[in-house]
Amino acid sequence: MIRRAWTRAARLIAGTFGAVTNGLASSMPASGDKNVDMLIGGQAVIEGVMMRSLTGYSVAVRQPDGGVAIKKDRLVSVTAKYPFLKTPVLRGSVVLIQSLILGIRALNYSAVVSGTEKDGEEEISGWAIAGSMAMALLLAVGLFILAPLGLTNLIKHYLYPSMGNFAYNLIDGVIRAIFFFVYVWSISFMDEIRRVFQYHGAEHKTVYTFEANEDLTVENARGKSTLHPRCGTSFLLFVMAISILVFSLVPSTAHFAVKFGARVVLLPLIAGLAYEVIRFSARHLDSKVCRALITPGLWLQKITTKEPDDKQLEIAIVALKEALMYDAVEDGKQAAVA
Repeated sequence: MIRRAWTRAARLIAGTFGAVTNGLASSMPASGDKNVDMLIGGQAVIEGVMMRSLTGYSVAVRQPDGGVAIKKDRLVSVTAKYPFLKTPVLRGSVVLIQSLILGIRALNYSAVVSGTEKDGEEEISGWAIAGSMAMALLLAVGLFILAPLGLTNLIKHYLYPSMGNFAYNLIDGVIRAIFFFVYVWSISFMDEIRRVFQYHGAEHKTVYTFEANEDLTVENARGKSTLHPRCGTSFLLFVMAISILVFSLVPSTAHFAVKFGARVVLLPLIAGLAYEVIRFSARHLDSKVCRALITPGLWLQKITTKEPDDKQLEIAIVALKEALMYDAVEDGKQAAVA
């Protein structure tokens, strides 16, 4: 019973990481030296892959009988309807909220059609989606905000009473990063999560193939790297780094409830700032500084991506082909992918 609960929690958090970041690549411009028509984002789901273009998305999932279930639709951009939401920093929070909603829907759909959930329903209710998002939020807040903050308070009280404001938030940030890395590393050994990470690798190999203007075949994708510089995984690391600076605005002498509340309230600001940093670095990959900024994200991808098999590559290719039906690319032009 405990193992089953832990597996579900791990699946939810791992899926939420992907859900939060699936729209980053598809909403940020590529480097200026490329003739870009559209941008592709993606997310590994349970036994499948979700791919998204500027105006559509597709989820392809391997079913227990070996068949492929596909769900696809057009995407409606909120920023196109309300241009003021494109304001720097604010646009990052908007992109992440949209990505989270779409990603959780894709994750729930994949759980049903892959046979992971046995409720017999192909569509998940709005309440179920809201419940999944709330659970993911509670787990993330408890593990990556509340626990590090509590440990930092204990260190300040018992070991380092004279701790300054920046030192307090630096220790809090380091503990948070350690929790994150240890958690991701530990769940990577679980069979179900490992398969999700293999589909993450399949996603990257497939978009690398598309980026190279090669035919979308398993043969062409097989030799590509599982690590991609525009993967949203790097965004999570920027969030951790920027949070140290932003949280330093809150005095370390403040009440625990104030510090905890500030960490929750300031998350949209931190996410917006992190989005701008990764957006800038994605445009300047030829810069040594920007390459240095994304390097830790590539290191993390060695955990969050695994070498896929041919059947997993097939699923990623199907998902991308279906998503591309919503956006036409002219001959001789290249699309930026991540």
